[in-house]
Amino acid sequence: MSENEFIREVNDEYRRDRLAQIWSRYSGVFIGLAVLVVLGVGGWRYWQHAQAQQAEAASLRFEEALRRAKDGTPEDAEKAFAGVAAEAPFGYRLLARLRAAAEAGKADPAAGAKAYAAIADDTAVGPALRDLARLRGALLLVDKDDATALNTLQSLAAPTSAFRHTARETLGLVALKKGDYEGAGRWFDQIAADRETPAGLRQRLEIYVGLVAGGPVQVTEAAAQAPAAPRPPTLLGTPAPEHEAGDHDSQKDGARTPGSDEDAPAPAPTR
Repeated sequence: MSENEFIREVNDEYRRDRLAQIWSRYSGVFIGLAVLVVLGVGGWRYWQHAQAQQAEAASLRFEEALRRAKDGTPEDAEKAFAGVAAEAPFGYRLLARLRAAAEAGKADPAAGAKAYAAIADDTAVGPALRDLARLRGALLLVDKDDATALNTLQSLAAPTSAFRHTARETLGLVALKKGDYEGAGRWFDQIAADRETPAGLRQRLEIYVGLVAGGPVQVTEAAAQAPAAPRPPTLLGTPAPEHEAGDHDSQKDGARTPGSDEDAPAPAPTR
């Protein structure tokens, strides 16, 4: 045996001894880590399966609530969506809360606006959906001249807001309804100047601008008609016949009716 082979065998034996020592010392740790990995993967797969089952059940309940909203009363639909929101996963829970607020607003706008406000104040909801809830709640109360609703729409009409087009259009129509043509014109000018204004809104804008340019409509009352001539006086409280009243008027004007007795020839004398 050469010297190099001897050294190589010694090194191999040393490495085997070191591995045996490491295994005898840390074998429990390695086995524990392997078990944790297996349990972790199994738990993750089970959680995914449970989430899928919950989502499927929530989907069926949400579809049932939609059918009740279509065929039933708003109160029944609101209860159905509230039940989905109480037990469904986050996505379906948020959809159910939005639909429940919409159904509540059909029966009571104030209750619907309150439900939308709860969604807008929920920090777990994304900013875009919170702004959507604020917009929907304000639209329920804008016809009642609610100051909070108008302030909300004005904040959503900012240039960076995703819902600025709807907010500006609504504010312009509110001003137009109040007779504030100058204020309505300012909101409509912002819509016209925005390059991202949708095509449909630009078509409606032409009508709005025409209404603002026309200004308020002046309505004048029609002149009263002259009273009719009084009927001729009657004797002894007896009303005069219509033909006599007509003859009286004719005689007053000096008119003579053709074919009357005065115009007829006198009869020939008899022997």
